[in-house]
Amino acid sequence: MALLALASAVLSALLALAVFRAPAWACLLCFTTYSERLRICQMFVGMRGPKLEECEEAFTAAFRGLSDTEINYDERSHLHDAFTQMTHALQELAAAQGSFEVAFPDAAEKMKKVITQLKEAQACIPPCGLQEFARRFLCSGCYSRVCDLPLDCPVQDVTVIRGDQAMFSCIVNFQLPKEEITYSWKFAGGGLRTQDLSYFRDMPRAEGYLARIRPAQLTHRGTFSCVIKQDQRPLARLYFFLNVTGPPPRAETELQASFREVLRWAPRDAELIEPWRPSLGELLVRPEALTPSNLFLLAALGALASASATVLAWIFFRWYCSGN
Repeated sequence: MALLALASAVLSALLALAVFRAPAWACLLCFTTYSERLRICQMFVGMRGPKLEECEEAFTAAFRGLSDTEINYDERSHLHDAFTQMTHALQELAAAQGSFEVAFPDAAEKMKKVITQLKEAQACIPPCGLQEFARRFLCSGCYSRVCDLPLDCPVQDVTVIRGDQAMFSCIVNFQLPKEEITYSWKFAGGGLRTQDLSYFRDMPRAEGYLARIRPAQLTHRGTFSCVIKQDQRPLARLYFFLNVTGPPPRAETELQASFREVLRWAPRDAELIEPWRPSLGELLVRPEALTPSNLFLLAALGALASASATVLAWIFFRWYCSGN
């Protein structure tokens, strides 16, 4: 039974090719079946006879202008509905004893107007990526195709000074689907500039469309890769070659130098360093020495001197009175 069904399908296809001698598969053949087209002609001219073949050829010729039509892939259902309505209208005309010589060209013109009103497919945006929103349906073969662009995008150069921040944005210039978009990052180190995936290793901690390295070091020289996927299907691969050049920033250099000096200090060297204790003259001459602690010390010294003078004056007064 399966072989019989397969043979029947093949014979039907060959019969359709023999009857409809179109130079290419037109939209008519994509959105209608052979049995539907044959039924329409039989309703116009009868079940048999030379008029039947003439009707079939006229049907094909009327829609030959749509053979090279390309439409937005998402508009296929709308065009299919339009062809379904067209077949019903032709059947009604045939039942009303209409003429196929008039009905077929008129139906083809109406379909051309319907196609012009469909939403156009987006243009392909180079240089790379699987751009689903630019997918087109071709009536010339009843199939769809996307932009003929590579999945790998050109390498972008990023240059930073050692110690600065390096940031990569995994953004493409074409529209991405809204659902199930994921980003994964890889790295090929050793200063290698490459798009060969065998040199890359995964970076599991990197997530999202932004990646940042801080501070950038010489060991970070190499190529970073971001893969954009929808439901595990790659849509684009972006590459960033990071070139780390020059010395670190001055502030970092001074801090590292100070830290190295601290590490190199010996205990005996530390004993040679004494805290600065300004004298009273230095306190009065150098305003920057009048810190809060030094001001408190001056106040304490003043109070002590005043108390000492009072005690000495009282002792002198007692001694003087006792002598008299």
